[in-house]
Amino acid sequence: MAQLIVRNLEDELVVRLKRRAADHGLSAEEEHRRILRRTLLSEGFADALTSFPDVGTDDDFKRRDTAQRVVDL
Repeated sequence: MAQLIVRNLEDELVVRLKRRAADHGLSAEEEHRRILRRTLLSEGFADALTSFPDVGTDDDFKRRDTAQRVVDL
């Protein structure tokens, strides 16, 4: 297995990582591994959105009829 050293992290980021690890009952190192796996090995929501084909412009999706319709109740 490879090792990864991450330098020059902001103190607040390290605090949040340790807090998150403690909340999950894990070491900071294991929490870091899980975050990397989840982020890099699985398709996230942003990746799914950016994989959609470019099918037009915003104008193509605007409502054409803005008049209110009358509904008999």
